[in-house]
Amino acid sequence: MTSKRQSIELLVAGELNMDLILDDLESFPELEKEKIAGDMNLTLGSSSAIFAANIARLGISTRFCGLVGSDSFGTQVISQLQDFGVETDRIRISDRHKTGLTAIIRFNNSRAMVTYPGAMSQFSGADIPDEAFREARHLHISSIFLQPGIKRDLINIVQRAKSSGMTVSIDPQWDPDEKWDLNLSQLLKQIDFFLPNEAEFLQYTKASSVEDGLEKLRPATNAAVIVKRGTRGATFLKEGTIETVPAYINEDPVDAVGAGDSFNAGFIYRFLKGDSIEQSVAFANLAGAVSTTQAGGTAAITSIDEVLHIANQKFSTTKFDEITR
Repeated sequence: MTSKRQSIELLVAGELNMDLILDDLESFPELEKEKIAGDMNLTLGSSSAIFAANIARLGISTRFCGLVGSDSFGTQVISQLQDFGVETDRIRISDRHKTGLTAIIRFNNSRAMVTYPGAMSQFSGADIPDEAFREARHLHISSIFLQPGIKRDLINIVQRAKSSGMTVSIDPQWDPDEKWDLNLSQLLKQIDFFLPNEAEFLQYTKASSVEDGLEKLRPATNAAVIVKRGTRGATFLKEGTIETVPAYINEDPVDAVGAGDSFNAGFIYRFLKGDSIEQSVAFANLAGAVSTTQAGGTAAITSIDEVLHIANQKFSTTKFDEITR
């Protein structure tokens, strides 16, 4: 195992794009018809970037390794990450590929999304230098299926991280092709945390329920498997034990975009601070709920103090008042 210089706590590697959010529609778009949106927001997108922004503002030193285009969207991505306190010196700028964009159309608490992957589809393990693994404690990767280079190189990337003494978390996200062709059995023997949501998890395990899926994985995984279940909290499998941690319920959510990424940020934040899996999941549930109090995935979590304030005011909990920064 390679010794570390401990210059940074967290390395996030992967996709970067902007989100164009169209809101306040009277109905979803229809073919050959034009609809009017009552509101619009152009903001930092991508699961990995939202995760990085939120965990950096919780207080974890974070560096991002990714690829953007030499265009205005790429400039905005880097600028916004820097504003959130994320180190961006390992983000490369491509003259050949455009920065990605996700268009999100929201109507009546539902949403439809279309993503142009752009530069993120060209990013691979070869773009992550060995030094990046040596300088951080933990590696997080999201959105495997939007990044063919990362998907192809995933096991090699994990092995490089582990050989440098890192812990590793992966949130695979949805497969747009719905093939779900991830070598889960091999992956779960090598990583530390697997963080899908319920719909994704059921596809991976071909199970009828989360509990049945975790039972299938029980004999074969070395990783802690944490399944995000929205208002039903999160269910996790660790060392053969299955437990559910209840959610914090926002009765009037503003926006669920980025709630899962905020959950991930809360979980890894507390893990890196030394909490148990159950304690980390409990705080992750809170971070996910706090995220829904503002529009966009990065608006609500501005600091650990603000999260604790919202916990007290919105969710009537003082459970985390004595939390170690």
